[in-house]
Amino acid sequence: MSTQPNNPQNEPGSPEVRQDRRDFLKECVAASPLLLTILQVAEGAAASANDDTYKPEEHYYGMGIDVNKCIGCGRCADACKTENNVPREPFYFRTWVERYVITTDGETVVTSPDGGIEGFPSSVSEKGILRTFFVPKLCNHCADPPCVQVCPVGATFITRDGVVLVDKDYCIGCRYCIQACPYGARFLNPVTHTAEKCTFCYHRVVQGKVPACVEVCPTGARIFGDVRARSSPLVRFRRFNEIQVLKPQLNTTPKVYYAHLDGEVR
Repeated sequence: MSTQPNNPQNEPGSPEVRQDRRDFLKECVAASPLLLTILQVAEGAAASANDDTYKPEEHYYGMGIDVNKCIGCGRCADACKTENNVPREPFYFRTWVERYVITTDGETVVTSPDGGIEGFPSSVSEKGILRTFFVPKLCNHCADPPCVQVCPVGATFITRDGVVLVDKDYCIGCRYCIQACPYGARFLNPVTHTAEKCTFCYHRVVQGKVPACVEVCPTGARIFGDVRARSSPLVRFRRFNEIQVLKPQLNTTPKVYYAHLDGEVR
């Protein structure tokens, strides 16, 4: 039978052990303020992460667009692609800008090269132009959206604060909602193979920010806010302008409101 060697330094009652314990306790006491601070910071960060102060039932969002202020710079479309990781290939847009050219012959020419990101080259002689203007377009976040009605799996839904979203985990890529949207505002993402559209940059909105397209607009042509709050810039925009919506005859109750919208816009 083997026995452990007799090491007096390992004995609990030895002076060396008692001194080591004293030194250890002194180090702990000295470090305690720093440890306490670290723990408090960690707890505070966790509390902030878990503290959901945003209450969607207290909001109901919409967007206003002043056609007279839009200069067709395309910054909104570019910012949207960057913010929301929208594919850079043509024809994939959550928001875009169209140029309307009304000729003296009564013809209406509508163009939107690359969503307006690269500008609008002249295609009609100035002598033949009666008027021209730019119209930003996006999902209208309808209060009665046909896209929600046709979705067979409930992937498209309306949030309590009035934003129409798509749950990519549920979407099966059937394209029903894309066909049902009367505004052409949806597309099938070539990477995820799910339906995609404008979300009002919902991830920003819940943090108290405005959508990326609103933030970068150099002329203030886009106005975002709460439809019902008196202090909202959108409420003031609707109060002081004659407001129109796209395709009102469809009764989708869109929440993208246009000021100075020409009758030729479709």
